[in-house]
Amino acid sequence: MFEVRIHGRGGQGVVTAAELLSLAAFEEGHHVQAIPSFGSERTGAPVVSYCRISENEIRTREPVLEPDAVIIQDPTLLHQTDVFAGLAPDGYVVINSTKSIEELGLEDLRAGRPAHRLLTVPATDLAKKFIGRPVPNAVLLGALAALTGRFNIDSVVKAINVKFRGKIAEANIKAAQAAYELVTNQLADAKKETANA
Repeated sequence: MFEVRIHGRGGQGVVTAAELLSLAAFEEGHHVQAIPSFGSERTGAPVVSYCRISENEIRTREPVLEPDAVIIQDPTLLHQTDVFAGLAPDGYVVINSTKSIEELGLEDLRAGRPAHRLLTVPATDLAKKFIGRPVPNAVLLGALAALTGRFNIDSVVKAINVKFRGKIAEANIKAAQAAYELVTNQLADAKKETANA
């Protein structure tokens, strides 16, 4: 089972992100589960959602306490709550930020983890560019697809087409694809640097 926890704030599409991820994985024949978790239901309040992806039927309905991947849609949450609680030692992290992991003060998070499992993506900037609104959820799913290889970008595109219609779907697809290409290129560059070192 592959478990993902998504942290963000109300209005950023945190719940929709889990739904899109579950739709993308379902498209590939997996058993899936998307679970929202609300505290205060207002714009700007911290929100968490969860997604489970499995080859077998999923029987648990518990919150994801030991995620294999964490998506942080709002970097202001990094030092307000323990968004990395329970993260698997070889877990993946995608953070919506224009700053590097080091600039965010998260160097310790790299310790003992496989190289290239943590990255930042300017998801809000990409969302504004392609969607016209600062909603980073589809962008971050494109990034997660590239980073993990657990599901492909074509499935993300299909999920977006199921959830949205017309120009909104087209804009979200372009944003997700841009993030996918960005992360794919970053990973390729990192592999070249490692090979040349």
